[in-house]
Amino acid sequence: MSDTVKHSLLFAFVGLLILMEGATNFAGIFSGSWNSALVILNMGLISAIMALGVNLQWGFAGLFNVGIMGFTALGGLAVVLVSTDPTPGAFAAGGMGILMALVMGALTVVGAVAIYKFMKPGIARTLVLLAVLIAGFFIYRAIFDPSVEAVEAINPALEGNLGGLGLPVLLAWPAGGLLAAGAAWLIGKTALGLRSDYLAIATLGIAEIIISVLKNEDWLSRGVKNVVGLPRPVPYEVDLQNDPSFVERAASFGLDPVEGSTIFVKLGYSILFTLVLLALLWMAQMALRSPWGRMMRAIRDNEVAAEAMGKDVTRRHLQIFVLGSAICGIAGAMMTTLDSQLTPGTYNPLRFTFLIWVMVIVGGSGNNFGAVLGGMLIWFFWIKVEPMGIELIELLTSFLADDNWLKGHLIENASHMRLFTMGLILLLVLRFSPRGLIPEK
Repeated sequence: MSDTVKHSLLFAFVGLLILMEGATNFAGIFSGSWNSALVILNMGLISAIMALGVNLQWGFAGLFNVGIMGFTALGGLAVVLVSTDPTPGAFAAGGMGILMALVMGALTVVGAVAIYKFMKPGIARTLVLLAVLIAGFFIYRAIFDPSVEAVEAINPALEGNLGGLGLPVLLAWPAGGLLAAGAAWLIGKTALGLRSDYLAIATLGIAEIIISVLKNEDWLSRGVKNVVGLPRPVPYEVDLQNDPSFVERAASFGLDPVEGSTIFVKLGYSILFTLVLLALLWMAQMALRSPWGRMMRAIRDNEVAAEAMGKDVTRRHLQIFVLGSAICGIAGAMMTTLDSQLTPGTYNPLRFTFLIWVMVIVGGSGNNFGAVLGGMLIWFFWIKVEPMGIELIELLTSFLADDNWLKGHLIENASHMRLFTMGLILLLVLRFSPRGLIPEK
């Protein structure tokens, strides 16, 4: 069997699993619901895009980034900043003060760097540097704090933030990529000179800082109060249900208006997400086959030899770090759009770092199609392992009474089967196919 046929069969297997989820009902494992199947498909597509971004960084350049969660969250923040309407009176109350404070903070940092760089080492430089930092900090707080209080006091139950620009939500997706790319550039300028293990620690720490900011700065993202009711690029279900022509079309497929509207909306998201994934996959493949892609793999395999050939390794690492992070930011914006809400409390390393790395490793590090396959396959099992675990436990404990404490305890903890299964899949793939299901050529 050729590699092409084998890889096509792997993708067909994932497609079959999703079709079985929608069309069959077997022992409680497959729900027989097209809504459930489309939910899995949509999040699988988003996960595949995240895995593609990480594969650029790790598979192309060997960069060990465990701050995926932070770039994903920045993509979600972009949806709020771009697509929501401005909060009435917020900018007049404190928006200008917040902008002035942020500019003041940036100027303080730039000034401190310039002093450190251009003044001669000694006591004078140390004193001037401390004076600039201390003065800048107090001026920044004097402008920032009252401005934030004024913004957060505006209808805090429903708003309390600056809001956004009121632009179409689809523009927030590239904006999410740009926001994540900008953060990646700032991080990369300082962290990419570190050894791989220190880079991992640095990116994880910065991701936690980003999440902390989103949770605590209500003027920006409403913090843990969440931003709900975000605009959507597809129609609302209630509008479709009130449309006689749509109700008639749904009835022709044997669907009631409610079920038909939810399936139609999810299909709309599926088409949009698939188009984005195909575009990013095509660009990643073109980059991989280009001289730039061959250079990146040469740097990955032997940095010393690449430097001897005159390649600027740090600069190329920065390029690929920014590109991969931008793709994660786009995926984060897509996910927030799908959910129609930004919930900073839900971003955690297990979902947005560990699971994405499992997708890349299982699919095949260094292979873009492998990253896509891993994203779709692992997400399906992540969702379905819990009901599968419940059915398995009920089968193994069928000889016990329903009120038996052991049976109850095992069923209550069936959700832990997720972590067990992810670890088991990872071990099996590393044992029998160490380079992943679709290895790098």
